[in-house]
Amino acid sequence: MKQVNLTITFDEEKLSALKRYMSKKELDLDREMTDALVKLYEKYVPAPVREYIDESDVAASAPARSRRSSKPVTPKPAEEMEVAQ
Repeated sequence: MKQVNLTITFDEEKLSALKRYMSKKELDLDREMTDALVKLYEKYVPAPVREYIDESDVAASAPARSRRSSKPVTPKPAEEMEVAQ
């Protein structure tokens, strides 16, 4: 799934304090904010819509099948292979 960057405005002094106290508890601000966004997504986006998005994400990440000819490949006989070497 394609990722996007979010930009928000927040008081610089409060952000500095938040980072300082989170680091004392060995917490990551980015991880915590991502977790909060996931909770908001699960709270406000209906389950059927989330399932549809999850299914389309799986389908998009599945490897594409090769578009080769369906003609069977016939191996060369052993004698021809030895002569070719």
